Amino acid sequence: MATVTLQGNEFETLGELPAVGSQAPDFQLVSADLSTVSLSELSGKNVVLNIFPSVDTGTCATSVRKFNEKAAGLDNTVVICVSADLPFAAGRFCGAEGIENVTTGSTFRSSFGKDYGVEFATGPLTGILSRSVVVIDTSGKVIYTQQVAETTDEPDYDAALAAL
Repeated sequence: MATVTLQGNEFETLGELPAVGSQAPDFQLVSADLSTVSLSELSGKNVVLNIFPSVDTGTCATSVRKFNEKAAGLDNTVVICVSADLPFAAGRFCGAEGIENVTTGSTFRSSFGKDYGVEFATGPLTGILSRSVVVIDTSGKVIYTQQVAETTDEPDYDAALAAL
C-alpha cells in the first residue's frame, strides 16, 4: 500500500505503482465514445497515463488541459486521462474545453485501479484513483512513475514527458 494525503490527511491506496523497468499491466478502459482502449492495442507507441480522481475537480481538470497542450507536440505518443468518471462526463468536459490531443479512459468496467495500485482503499475517496502518472515506452515497459504525495497538487508534467 502507498500512503498519500488529501488536504493533509493520510489515506492509503490498494497497492503500489508498477515498478520502473517492469512490463506495464494491460488494461481495458472505456473512452468517451464507449469504445475500449487497451494497452495491448497501443503496442509500438509511447503511452502517458494521467491518472486522477475526477475531471470535476480543479486540479484534475488542469492536468487534462496541460497534458492536452503538451501532447500536441509529442511524436508516437498517446496520452490517456484515466479516472473513475463515467465516459459521458469525460467526453462532455473535453468537448466543452476543446480538448483533442488526449484520450479519456474510464475505469467503470475495469480493474485498472487495483492493477496499477492507485485505487484509494481508505478515506472519502475510497474506490476512485490517486493522482499519478505512469509513462510506458513502445515496448510496454514502465519508464516513469509518480504518485503525487498530496492529491490536490498537480503532477510533474515536465519530468513525465522528459522520460520519453
